[in-house]
Amino acid sequence: MPIATAIILARGLGTRMRRASPGGRLSTEQRELADRGLKAMMPVGRPFLDYVLASLADAGFSRVGLVIGPEHELIRQRYATDVRPTRFQLDFVVQEQPLGTADAVLAAESLVGRDLFVVVNADNLYPVEALSLLRTLGGPGLIGYDAETLMRESNIEPERIGRYALIGTTPEGYLAWIIEKPAAAAEYRAPSAKCRETGAERLVSMNSWCFGPAIFPACRAIAPSPRGELELQDAVTFAIRELSERFRVVPWSGAVIDLSSRGDIAPVTERLRGLEVRL
Repeated sequence: MPIATAIILARGLGTRMRRASPGGRLSTEQRELADRGLKAMMPVGRPFLDYVLASLADAGFSRVGLVIGPEHELIRQRYATDVRPTRFQLDFVVQEQPLGTADAVLAAESLVGRDLFVVVNADNLYPVEALSLLRTLGGPGLIGYDAETLMRESNIEPERIGRYALIGTTPEGYLAWIIEKPAAAAEYRAPSAKCRETGAERLVSMNSWCFGPAIFPACRAIAPSPRGELELQDAVTFAIRELSERFRVVPWSGAVIDLSSRGDIAPVTERLRGLEVRL
């Protein structure tokens, strides 16, 4: 049965967006939102989150859980009052503290129960076709994005690729390992030692996942990472090693629009110009 619910992680602090960076002049509204790290509400024609929500509706999801912080009244007001979605049911999920992506997923447990559900970022606009594949996957898995295609067709420069998780697949097409923030972007262009050792295929994760209920005990079991956060990739690794969960990797070659920094605002606005949005 196709998956009904998608969870959008919109609780992050927006640290990179808060930093000054080159990339053209910002409007007063854009600058104010950038200073607050509110990437999801950044006006790039419309608030960026409008495009993310519309893409999920286009992919066939009928329910969306939006993980926000208690201070995100601007997001709540827009979708509860100003622009009420009609193509899907929207629920707000409050993550009380920004403790990391695994904690954000855990906050949605009562909403999804024991059903399969999809998780995506609020600052990435994924291809509708890729989201549709996740919705009909039928079990835990993720999209594995081709790094060369991302650099060629997206607004993602080579230096940024090193911030994305490097993943490897088994010969059967399941997730073998995941490395968050590899030390060098060159690992995406040449086989790394880990890939040679395991014979696994190299792809990039941009946090577009399908999870089952096993992810919740995994999220509870992990300890904070060295940067003090509960990391989703650590929960996935725990689920594989300790709970025998298997994650099907769906390879995908296509563009993903990334809104991470102030320098992204102008090019993202240009890419989204004229794109129809229906909520």
